[in-house]
Amino acid sequence: MRIMVTGGAGFLGSYLCARLVGEGHTVLCVDNFITGNEANLDALRAHPRLELIRHDITKPLDIEGALDYILHFASPASPVDYLHYPIQTLKVGSLGTHNALGIAKAKRAKFLLASTSEVYGDPQVHPQREDYWGHVNPIGPRGVYDEAKRFAEALTMAYRQQHRVATRIVRIFNTYGPRMRTNDGRAIPAFITQALRGDDITVFGDGHQTRSFCYVDDLIEGIVRLMQADMVQPVNLGNPEECTILELAQQITQAIPSRSRIVFRALPQDDPKQRCPDITLAKRLLGWSPTVPLAEGLGRTIPWFRTVCSSE
Repeated sequence: MRIMVTGGAGFLGSYLCARLVGEGHTVLCVDNFITGNEANLDALRAHPRLELIRHDITKPLDIEGALDYILHFASPASPVDYLHYPIQTLKVGSLGTHNALGIAKAKRAKFLLASTSEVYGDPQVHPQREDYWGHVNPIGPRGVYDEAKRFAEALTMAYRQQHRVATRIVRIFNTYGPRMRTNDGRAIPAFITQALRGDDITVFGDGHQTRSFCYVDDLIEGIVRLMQADMVQPVNLGNPEECTILELAQQITQAIPSRSRIVFRALPQDDPKQRCPDITLAKRLLGWSPTVPLAEGLGRTIPWFRTVCSSE
């Protein structure tokens, strides 16, 4: 197939590009690099089946030739990024999704939207199922990301219903692995970087809020399976094994090992108290469930951060 991946130089997008090229597909990687990293594509740069297009998908894009699939992954995804780029985040969720869907309609291509567990907000249902409508503060600091993705889902469904575009929606829960930035701001890269440098490990709140962490290889496998399925409704992909943020910090300091102290800071506004996917739908319809436990995933991730930190 000939596949366009928006946000293809980002953390998840770059893994997706590599997987698709490795399967023999031709990939058009579209990225404006405000949060993507060209180094993520180093291993693919010279590959004849990868075409890099430096472009902001919130602006019109003309693509010559046929397209079989569009995977829309363009968006700032960490709180550090979407708080720094609030307007860009809203624009890529709205204008960017509209442009990508327009290309899919014109090319009669299938379309997959990378949505997020953030559409559930600070959930009042646990674990979160796809039929839960969420508990989101639209005018809070996280609203720029939450509402951008919620709008993107609504627009994707509208294109399916009115224009018959074959769409899929994946709701991605916390994912980690090599290639995350040291200043990403999310828990795993922050804790690993602080522990490697001997800095205090910063835990927000009392650390008893929970998250579930999915290793990147597992997530990419789930996305590829969803591509190949005809799914109307959104599908959760993530690891349902839940742990507290404090337990995560302790596990990382032991795995490195590090003498860093754990310190506590005020909890950011609207930070979810619980986040855990119900993946019943993915198990039943995709035959998918994660296979990499947290300890093993951290064991694959820490060496990458160790190399990066030593070179900075």
